[in-house]
Amino acid sequence: MKIDFALILSVLALLTGLIWLADKVLFEKRRLSGNAEAKDPVLVEYAKSLFPVIFLVLALRSFLAEPFRIPSGSMMPNLLIGDFILVNKFDYGIRLPVLNRKIIEMGEPERGDVVVFRYPGSKELGKDDPAAGTDYIKRVIGLPGDTVSVEENRVSINGVPFTYEETGVFVGQGVSSDMSGASIVLETMPDRSHAMLELDGIPLGYRNNNTWIVPQGHYFVMGDNRDRSADSREWGFVPEANLVGRAMRIWLNCSGWLCVDGFDPSRIGNKIE
Repeated sequence: MKIDFALILSVLALLTGLIWLADKVLFEKRRLSGNAEAKDPVLVEYAKSLFPVIFLVLALRSFLAEPFRIPSGSMMPNLLIGDFILVNKFDYGIRLPVLNRKIIEMGEPERGDVVVFRYPGSKELGKDDPAAGTDYIKRVIGLPGDTVSVEENRVSINGVPFTYEETGVFVGQGVSSDMSGASIVLETMPDRSHAMLELDGIPLGYRNNNTWIVPQGHYFVMGDNRDRSADSREWGFVPEANLVGRAMRIWLNCSGWLCVDGFDPSRIGNKIE
C-alpha cells in the first residue's frame, strides 16, 4: 500500500489551519462581547499548536528537500538497500505538493543526474499499472531528443559511445551480499563518471539491447546495477511531469526494522554522484 505523506500533511495543514482561523474569528467575537478570557476547547488548542509545525514540515518537504529510503538494489554500488537519502526539490522547478504541478521554472535534469520520479507505469498498462505513481530512483542517461543505443550494457548517445573501465570486484555485506562478485565498471559520459555493477556470465543477447529516440519532455533512465534494474529499457521513458527531484546526499544507512540487518555509519553524509 502506497502512503502519500504529502497528501496527509496537506490535509492536516488545511484542517488545523481552518480551525486556527475559525478560532481567531470566534476570539474576536468573544472580545467584543467581553468574554475574551473563555478557555479554548482541546481541539482548538491542539490545532493552534500543531499547525505551525505541520505547515513548516510540509513546506520543507515540498520546496526544499524530502527524505526517501532506498528499497532495492537497482542503484548499487552507489546506493544500497537501507540508504536514507535527501532529495533536492527545487533544482528542476518548484512544484505544488500532491499535484506535483510545476509553478516556477528553475532548471532541467542533466545527463548523469540521479533522480527520483513517479513511475509512469509499464508500456502495456500505463497508469493502470498498480505500481504507477510509486517513487523510483534511477540515473538520467538520455535527454529529450537523444538517440540512445544500448548493446551489452554499453551505451551510446547520438552515435557517441560512453567509455568503460573495469575497476574491481564488488564485495557486499548484509542485504547487499547477493551482488558480491559482480564487476565494478567505471562508466564515463561527457564530463561525468560513476561506478556501475555488471554480472559476469550473462549470455550474449540476454540483455535488453535496443535503440530508443527520447521524445521531447521525456527522459531515458537506467539503474547503476545494470543487470538487476527495471528501467527505461523495459518500461519506457519518464515524463518531465513525473520528476520529483535530484538525489543529493545519504543521511543514514539502516537495513531492516530497527537496523537489525545492518548499520553503516561510514555512509552518512556521502554525496550522491
